[in-house]
Amino acid sequence: MIAELRINGRASVPQLAQILGVSRVTAQRRLDRLIENGDIRGFTVRLRDEVRDDQLRAVMLIEFADSPVKGVIAAIKRIPGIAAAYNTNGTWDVIAEVEVSTMSELNALVTAVRSREGVAKSETFIILGPA
Repeated sequence: MIAELRINGRASVPQLAQILGVSRVTAQRRLDRLIENGDIRGFTVRLRDEVRDDQLRAVMLIEFADSPVKGVIAAIKRIPGIAAAYNTNGTWDVIAEVEVSTMSELNALVTAVRSREGVAKSETFIILGPA
């Protein structure tokens, strides 16, 4: 559910239920529990230029193997830490924006993307700051 809310923080409970393949009541209970446990502390607007001090940002270039690309992209967008993904042309099929808190999270994210069926290769660039 959290992965879906990262993709679309404005998703309604019925939409979340449909995506997750559960009833609306089950989705509502899960959301309530996440809020109650403090896993979700609130809903907010994230501005593109807002960068926190405790955040690592990176750009990941991804090339696909011969497989249904749409499903692979959807799976990659659900990986925690993928902030956005864009189709592109040239050697790389997708450029993904990555936002994580630690190098361990970045390593796990890169491993998750590279191990995804349909991904041929990737290259990741950590953003150090404005040029």
